[in-house]
Amino acid sequence: MAQTLVNKPPEVDLMIGLSDHEASQRLAEEGYNELPSAKPRNVFAIALAVAREPMFMLLVACGAIYLLLGSRQEALMLLGFVFVVMGITFVQERKTERALGALRDLSSPRALVVREGRQKRIPGRDVVRGDIVVLVEGNRVPADAILLECTSMTVDEAVLTGESVPVRKLASSDNPQSMGAPGGDDLPFVFSGTLVVQGKGMAEVVRTASDTAIGRIGKALSGIKQEATRLQNEVARVVKRVSWIGLVLAGVVALWYGAARGDWLNGFLAGITLAMAVLPEGLPVVLTVFLGLGAWRISKEKVLTRHIPAIEMLGAATVLCVDKTGTLTQNKMALARICAADQVFDATSMDGTDAVSFPEAFHQTLEFAILASQQDPFDPMEMAISESGLKLLANTEHLHSNWQLVNEYPLTRELLAMSRVWQSPDQVQYVIAAKGAPEAIIDLCHLDAKMARGIIDQVNTAAEQGLRVLGVAKAAFTNPALPDIQHDFPFQFLGLVALADPIRSMVPVAIEESHAAGLRVVMITGDYPATARNIARQIGLQSPEEIITGPELGDLSDADLQKRIRTVNIFCRMVPEQKLRLVNAFKSNGDIVVMTGDGVNDAPALKSAHIGIAMGARGTDVARESAALVLLNDDFSSIVLAVKLGRRIFDNLQKAIAFIIAVHIPIVGLSLIPVMMGWPIVLMPVHILFLELLIDPVCSIVFEAEPEETDVMQRPPRSPDARLFDRELLQLGFIQGSVLLVIVQAIFAFALYRGLGADEARALTFATLVLASIGLIFTNRSRSRSALATLRSHNAALWWITTGAVAGLSLILFLPGLSALFSFGKLDPAELVFCLFAGFTTFGLFEAFKLARASRL
Repeated sequence: MAQTLVNKPPEVDLMIGLSDHEASQRLAEEGYNELPSAKPRNVFAIALAVAREPMFMLLVACGAIYLLLGSRQEALMLLGFVFVVMGITFVQERKTERALGALRDLSSPRALVVREGRQKRIPGRDVVRGDIVVLVEGNRVPADAILLECTSMTVDEAVLTGESVPVRKLASSDNPQSMGAPGGDDLPFVFSGTLVVQGKGMAEVVRTASDTAIGRIGKALSGIKQEATRLQNEVARVVKRVSWIGLVLAGVVALWYGAARGDWLNGFLAGITLAMAVLPEGLPVVLTVFLGLGAWRISKEKVLTRHIPAIEMLGAATVLCVDKTGTLTQNKMALARICAADQVFDATSMDGTDAVSFPEAFHQTLEFAILASQQDPFDPMEMAISESGLKLLANTEHLHSNWQLVNEYPLTRELLAMSRVWQSPDQVQYVIAAKGAPEAIIDLCHLDAKMARGIIDQVNTAAEQGLRVLGVAKAAFTNPALPDIQHDFPFQFLGLVALADPIRSMVPVAIEESHAAGLRVVMITGDYPATARNIARQIGLQSPEEIITGPELGDLSDADLQKRIRTVNIFCRMVPEQKLRLVNAFKSNGDIVVMTGDGVNDAPALKSAHIGIAMGARGTDVARESAALVLLNDDFSSIVLAVKLGRRIFDNLQKAIAFIIAVHIPIVGLSLIPVMMGWPIVLMPVHILFLELLIDPVCSIVFEAEPEETDVMQRPPRSPDARLFDRELLQLGFIQGSVLLVIVQAIFAFALYRGLGADEARALTFATLVLASIGLIFTNRSRSRSALATLRSHNAALWWITTGAVAGLSLILFLPGLSALFSFGKLDPAELVFCLFAGFTTFGLFEAFKLARASRL
């Protein structure tokens, strides 16, 4: 009687393994079985690198200027901001180290090895090439190895292939000297970091550390550099150019003033004032505030932001590369269908089904599928069968927790079926339950050709729908001596059980919303074409008939691949290197790529994509550490919300920058024109500080809090080449700013012409500038709606800022001490009314121009 004892490691009498001396020698020569640690720069090196960036050097320079002018509070604020940015950058620099650390932890479990003929348990990092490792159910494989013998072994290779269904393993028959690729049944290769879910075996280690399949992924991660976003690069260029222009103008003003008036000290102060007006320290502040608050807002939707600048890239995303398993599907096998006696039970709609309503015709098929499985299974398909049985057969005579397992017959290369022999408490006879490949069960039951053909037709139909199908049979045996092979039992065919990895319920709606927003969705999977096509149809993916497989992709040149991917949305039988190649091909086509995933195999592609999005609940540490965003609740629809937020951020950034340009033009003009004209100076450093503190950087909070435009998800993504500082934005900002400059400069000239003193004219001009700037905020809240219409949109920050600016201006105008500090004269009521009138007139001009512009679009 061929009897296999459950969960006992194989005998190792003939297995001597390495000697301790040989193992120590190889460990010394080849190193530990772990991935090399990343070598992060220390905090001082990172701080030095950040300090060399032009925009941060300018911030430090502004802080130094403010210190020289005695404005310590403003200087400390700017310098403090630099250190905050340094801290954020430091966290991002540690990203690669944490990703490699997660890989190292996963790839170094404890290992049971045979050395000098004895089994011993050692740390996984001490395993060396040539070691004989003993593998049993529940073990993680410590290194890449070739099976020398195994019994009923299946291995979960999802961390490498992304597929939830374990693969069968068979011992090597020809002693191969090199490893094959992960995935596929009946192969003798086991891989570091994968999980044995059923059976046991012994294997010889052939690759360790970074030479393993999981180690090569680590190498790919360490070789991928995080790219700066286009927005970061664009802002850096603008800051640098404007800064040089401002410094040149400041020098010209200082020389002009000194030469024309012979007062070099005041000339120097005039130059410093212009430099403070022109230096664009507000731009990096605005960018940081928008992205930082954007990360906070998106966190409320259960999305963790790991790489803050990637948020704004979401608004330009054109391609969403989705990993099927665990992202579109639940990464959990579930019973989908039971076929018995020419009847079909649809288990996908069994939410309200229980033992009372479950049809009797299917009881035996499910009962014996459970008996043919492990009592406490690791295998996902057996877990699904067991869970369904406990629900559908509860309180019936078809569950047998008190039966005794007597023997089991494992599946073999020749017969892909397994049988388990049970004895009931009455011990009258043995009951045998078998399950396996339908063809194998048909063979065991010795069915005639007609019946076999009907069953195979059912199997093919289910397979085309992406289902995994098992045949189920039963037998009874009274002879106390059990036969050597399964074929000697008188099996009776019971039916088929079909299982599937079900899609997440919210995915079809999210896919539809993505298409409406012009976002192309692409599925990348290691699964077979039939399964991938079926999932694509269920979720509503476009062009489900067009598919590229991994082998086909391997034969394509980069140029041909870039051409093919323009129309194909399904990529199946992919390995990790090909996922990375696909992402890079989309990037080469000019697409902004979003990549989602949850496994180790997704990590290189997640890091290479413009925006990597990892699943937080089911995802591996490696995927989470390599991604820019993490979905904490694994809700695919959160991706759509993130895209919506990205578009809102870009829209509102443009509104804020248009305001910054518009409000700085009169500031620059009032600093430059009076010097050239020989008039009294209008703006001094204290005035610039007031405007910068209460109008420029603070108003970025107002625009950041603006709700999205109504059409934000009904328009296509912005062009990947679209610039933040585009012609339309610059035109709007310059027109608004020029109108404001003409009005305030005319008021100053008119006040001097009417005989007002320089202090009174300055107060009148400054008050008008502040009031008109507040009006400019209301105008720029929306590019299409009137300011009156936007009042219905909630924005608490707007009213706080408006109230603060008006209160601050009132204190400066009416408190003598502050008026003296600002070099203001006292304004009478008529002049205050004139300021209000001028401010509202400017606001009216802004609104008329906006509505005229909107009507042309």
